[in-house]
Amino acid sequence: MKDKEIENLIKAEIKRQNETINLIPSENFASLDVHKALGSVFNNKYCEGYPKARYYGGNEFVDELEILTKERSLKAFGLKEEDWGVNVQPYSGSPANLAIYVALVPLGEKIMGLQLDMGGHLTHGHKVSFTAKAWVSTPYTLNKETEELDYDDIRRLAVENKPKIIVAGYTAYPKIIDFEKFRKICDEVGAYLMVDMSHFAGLVAGGVYPTPFKYADVIMTTAHKTLRGPRAGVIFSNRKSEIANRAGVDIVKAIDKAVFPGLQGGPHANQIAAIGVVMEEAARPEFKEYAKQIVLNAKTLAAELKNFGFRLVAGGTETHLILVDVASSTHSASSLQASSGREGISGAEASDQLEKNGIIVNKNTIPYDARKPMDPSGIRMGTPALTTRGMKEGEMKLVAKLIAEVLLEKKDVSTEVRNLCAKFPLDY
Repeated sequence: MKDKEIENLIKAEIKRQNETINLIPSENFASLDVHKALGSVFNNKYCEGYPKARYYGGNEFVDELEILTKERSLKAFGLKEEDWGVNVQPYSGSPANLAIYVALVPLGEKIMGLQLDMGGHLTHGHKVSFTAKAWVSTPYTLNKETEELDYDDIRRLAVENKPKIIVAGYTAYPKIIDFEKFRKICDEVGAYLMVDMSHFAGLVAGGVYPTPFKYADVIMTTAHKTLRGPRAGVIFSNRKSEIANRAGVDIVKAIDKAVFPGLQGGPHANQIAAIGVVMEEAARPEFKEYAKQIVLNAKTLAAELKNFGFRLVAGGTETHLILVDVASSTHSASSLQASSGREGISGAEASDQLEKNGIIVNKNTIPYDARKPMDPSGIRMGTPALTTRGMKEGEMKLVAKLIAEVLLEKKDVSTEVRNLCAKFPLDY
């Protein structure tokens, strides 16, 4: 690169990624082919509109690209075009969620999603999000004792509030969602079932997480988490949605219109190309083994953390994601801290201490957290990125040990972290 300042920052970031243990569950390492697509000459083309209906000339190959990417997106999840429409133009997950609401929920009507500090997402109706300003948010919570979804309580709230759409799918929930129960609740109150499978889409494609496609009216996913693709949004619309058909709504056309021209202008063709690449990768047989390994790694890491005395939200994980209550864990698990009367550390402190040793997590609230969001009780971690590097159960046991040494024994494990990472180098 001629721009040495930017080039040096890129090199520094490559070095950082290579030398750290990345446990952030919403991050992953995309393939070189994904990066090549993102950096391709498709970046240079304006392609406002949809295939065969653009507002600019010169889109012959962009049209082919978008059609191919849509076909691959359906194939990755075992879907048929006569059953499902797909839109691959959303810039990211948040605007994709917004597009769904715009398409299906009149302004001022009610939406229902999991409360943010329980594991939901900003765009599921949190008060600071536009989604709670344009629509009335009636959030549901987790069971205080089990820290899991309480379907009876969700049903009670839905019957009481009559939302137009109910969102299932979260950013910090470690257990498997029962989509059939959500479907029954939605049918009872006449609501659309929207699934945000951004976190577990790769697990669905890999066959290790129950498919939401049997039950949902509309499904959104990002492509960069367990799918290990580009940062982008994809929306799947159920052509056979009973609630949409009863209301006379063409759900595919409604979603397409909400994305463009409703919320955005020209799509990013290079991003669509990268989605096409990762959807082809997700349809390969080896991707199923990869998805299976993600879950095996997460369960192994969770079990080892419990052995070291860490308290895990909901008792553990069934997916790629683990939520650790460090405020109580680091107090009760450390005899030194317990004997001195010190309280456990916060999620922010835990995250900072781990990062100083090359272990990257993110601070996160736990259900019914008494602490503030910027200084919560928990840390969130997951196994997609380490699985992409080729790490397996043995490495997860070592990672758990390193985490315990940092948080419970205040050891410096940075050398051990670099040595482990050196055994599993990235392709970049």
